[in-house]
Amino acid sequence: MQEIKDYLVEYNTTKPVSKATKFLWWCAGADRQILLQCPMADRVKYAGIGGIVFCTGLLAAFSGGYAFYTIFSPKGDAVNQDPTDLPSLIGAALFAIVWGLIILNMDRFIVSSTGKGDGTDAITGKEFVQALPRIIIAIILGFAISSPLEVRILKTEINAELQNKQDDYLMSLNMKTDSITNLQMKNKKTDLSKVENEIKGIEQNFEKQRIEILDGRKRLEDEIAGRIGSGKAGEGPAAKAQKENLNKQEVELQDKKKAKEPEIIALRDRYTRLNTELDLLDKGRDEKYKKNQLIAHQLDGLMERIHISHAIGGVVPWLIFLVLLSIEAGPIFFKMIMNKGVYEYLVDNNKERFKAHSGVLVSDELVHGKDGANHAEKISYLEVEKEVEAKKRQLEKQSDLTSDIIDKWHAKKKDDINANPESYYTEG
Repeated sequence: MQEIKDYLVEYNTTKPVSKATKFLWWCAGADRQILLQCPMADRVKYAGIGGIVFCTGLLAAFSGGYAFYTIFSPKGDAVNQDPTDLPSLIGAALFAIVWGLIILNMDRFIVSSTGKGDGTDAITGKEFVQALPRIIIAIILGFAISSPLEVRILKTEINAELQNKQDDYLMSLNMKTDSITNLQMKNKKTDLSKVENEIKGIEQNFEKQRIEILDGRKRLEDEIAGRIGSGKAGEGPAAKAQKENLNKQEVELQDKKKAKEPEIIALRDRYTRLNTELDLLDKGRDEKYKKNQLIAHQLDGLMERIHISHAIGGVVPWLIFLVLLSIEAGPIFFKMIMNKGVYEYLVDNNKERFKAHSGVLVSDELVHGKDGANHAEKISYLEVEKEVEAKKRQLEKQSDLTSDIIDKWHAKKKDDINANPESYYTEG
């Protein structure tokens, strides 16, 4: 026993372990109780793997928080961002914590379920195929984590390009607004011109008749005064008839004006309404310009920034992705190339002890099939088999007891019938 204690002291396995190291072991999905019995090399190895898993979760938290804030924060000009929005910042912080924990737990599960391969430092085809689903998940997570980070790293360049896109988009929206507004105003002006011409036509017609009546009265006065015609002054029958005709024309003109008055009022109302609508269209243009600016600001989204990042970033986004992928998938490959150490043997030993203690026996047997003889793993559950056997014996004994009871009952009943047959039948 003293030799074992000396051995443990020699390999520093009795040295107290910090909470940080235990936390990293937990991140690596390692068994703390077993690692406490292992040499320092195994402790450091699994602490390193746990550190990578924890860093991945931390990066995921930063990435998710920035993505959340970019999506839900107020939008504006790319190069003139508004001050930090506190509600969005609080929401992003909460989401970052949740997202980081999700990724941490997923990576912890991926790493802990990867196993240890064949225990050598070579990655065989079989090992790679077995790890392929976990590698695919790691690639997907790598993309999810790296995209917001590359947007943040290239933020200055992205803002410059995004501002140009916003300006071009705003110009396009304003041109479309001008085109639609000008067309609407043109139609309104055409209607306005028609109404104005109708009003002028009616008024000009009345004015023409009024002038004709005035000219007729002036000529009549000149004739009566002798300035024109026969040259003799005085009002004769012809002058009286002409005067009555002029009076009649003036009455008819007034009647026409009264008859046309509702139409003129309606036309003037329409004229006023069209002028008002023209003013509203002109003023509405400014409102639409403001709305267009808000729409152009909405171009400042995470997806658009990722597109710009890939368009202008060159190899930078791919380098960031590869770095994140290396961190994400690194522990999977590390576990495949790790040689078996004390920890792995102790884990195997504990598994076998638990199997033995639980009555689980795993053996290899030769199975003959179409492809010839193959080795197959046979699993025997000793406690289950013991329970089944006990249950069988119990049922067999119960069956024997039941049979004995029925035989004895039958014999007794038969004796009763022989002794008292009249008790078991009646005469009809």
